[in-house]
Amino acid sequence: MTDDTTEVLIVEDNTELASLYVSWLGDRWDVRSVTDGASAIEAVTATTDVVVLDRRLPGISGDEVLQQLRAAGFDCQVVIVTAVEPDFDIVEMGFDDYLVKPVDASTLNRCIRRLERRSAYDAELREYYSQVTKKAVLEARKSEAALDDSDEYTELRERVETQADRADQLLDELLTDTADHAHLFHGLLESDPGAASN
Repeated sequence: MTDDTTEVLIVEDNTELASLYVSWLGDRWDVRSVTDGASAIEAVTATTDVVVLDRRLPGISGDEVLQQLRAAGFDCQVVIVTAVEPDFDIVEMGFDDYLVKPVDASTLNRCIRRLERRSAYDAELREYYSQVTKKAVLEARKSEAALDDSDEYTELRERVETQADRADQLLDELLTDTADHAHLFHGLLESDPGAASN
């Protein structure tokens, strides 16, 4: 996702609130809105990056929309924006963030930016580990002399270092986005000693 291409779908049955969300986000992202669950399921496509989803919707609830999207294999990020206070039922729900109404423009924009950073970080990590795997395979099967003589291996090693730096930079951006989320991510890393190396 990038600022130019990120597609955001607002799913909110209060049309005034939906229009407000669109006005808050529309200057930066490609934003559409629908007002019910059935329309949301039809509106999500492979190019949808973020769904801003209310839990209380006419017809099909937001919870059901989320279940159907995940069952259909859509991997778009979902932020719940709702008046429903979170309870233990959220543990099994496949959302990426949860905001309790009322929310303001700054909070909603910051949330979408945070989801963009998470997406970029995930993509960077996938590429990084792909290159690390190639490097490890070559190091296990080739002699040190052969590695030293290989331009391809030298370039691969440099790419791995560059990608590691980029992943660290993206993680720093995630951690410094807000104090609360920084605390959350640091807590996750500290609770799993292998998280940094896995």
